[in-house]
Amino acid sequence: MEFKTKTPRRTGVDAARRAGFTLAEVLVALGFIAVITPVVVQGLRLASLAGEVSQRKALAMRVAERVLNETIVTGRWNSAGQSATEQAGPIPLRYTIRNEPWTALSTATSVNTANGVNQGFVNANNLHLLSVDVSFPAQGQNYSVHLSTVVDITKQVTASTPPVQ
Repeated sequence: MEFKTKTPRRTGVDAARRAGFTLAEVLVALGFIAVITPVVVQGLRLASLAGEVSQRKALAMRVAERVLNETIVTGRWNSAGQSATEQAGPIPLRYTIRNEPWTALSTATSVNTANGVNQGFVNANNLHLLSVDVSFPAQGQNYSVHLSTVVDITKQVTASTPPVQ
């Protein structure tokens, strides 16, 4: 009894010829890699920038909140245009404090509503908008955060000794 094989066995030369990629397949793969690589690198760069900016924005907001609170507690809001630089490790954070009259009261909704301001009780000349702008660098560009609040300049808030309990 004889058994016939379905495909004849190939010699070593034929098997080697069929085992590799053709030149066209290699060129297509290289072209694909050449197109995709810059897109991937740009995406990684943007993700890195977004992460760095968000971390520094959080740091800048903490500095802005601290400076704004210190300004209110110490009553230094009368000195307009204060600015300074604070180092947070290797990052310079430059802040500027501004004090300007609050003009939004004149456009406020009518008196004693849920969204309104009792204009008979509040004197518009006493309300000021106290703002802090903190700027910082991230990967060669400058960014900034802005924090503000309304203060009554007639009411001096000072830090006092806590009561003894």
